[in-house]
Amino acid sequence: MTEYKEKTTIKNWAEDDRPREKLLLKGKHSLSNAELIAILIGSGSSELSAVDLAKTILNSSNNNLIELSKLSVTDLMKFRGIGQAKAISIIAALELGKRRRSEDVLEKGKIISSRDAFEVFQGILSDSQYEEFWMLLLNKANKIIKKINISEGGISGTVADPKKIFKLALENNASSIILSHNHPSGNIQPSDSDLKLTKKLVDAGKLLDISVLDHVIIGDEKYYSFADENML
Repeated sequence: MTEYKEKTTIKNWAEDDRPREKLLLKGKHSLSNAELIAILIGSGSSELSAVDLAKTILNSSNNNLIELSKLSVTDLMKFRGIGQAKAISIIAALELGKRRRSEDVLEKGKIISSRDAFEVFQGILSDSQYEEFWMLLLNKANKIIKKINISEGGISGTVADPKKIFKLALENNASSIILSHNHPSGNIQPSDSDLKLTKKLVDAGKLLDISVLDHVIIGDEKYYSFADENML
């Protein structure tokens, strides 16, 4: 006769090892990513505790929250013990985390470095499966007027129309702009077309007295800044 091993549930753990109790006793920073996800999903499957199920989900994404955020509700529901409600909770929590990063920069009121620009765009572009081109419109004090999605493309590229970019900048009385697009592959090095487009936009901006302060390429948690690399 096959002997089945009883699953160790979270409620049988020592109180200060349970995710919720651990958060209350030791603070949110004491919890691992798996323990935080376990709190979101509340319960595991018939074979796994909530923490073990969370570890399984994280392992499938190389223990990388950026990779995890790329999963859809359908992808998450493939894990035994994850229904639609739990999948939605995970996605919503990850999206809130992304938006918080952007809000931190917006609270400062102005963009003063490539890192600030990265934090704004990373929340938008980090988990996109396709290339997107965005820009920030800034006033004379480098405060953000507006974030605008210029175009969306495929896995390997997107099109950014200079006429559209500067039309929007003029309509919104922008003094300067910061450009950004993502490389879904994670490779942040600019392509030949990236270099040519950036030069074209910088030259056009000089004619219109609208400075192109930077072009930031996003690749997961990394970025390439044309300004930092003296490529403008």
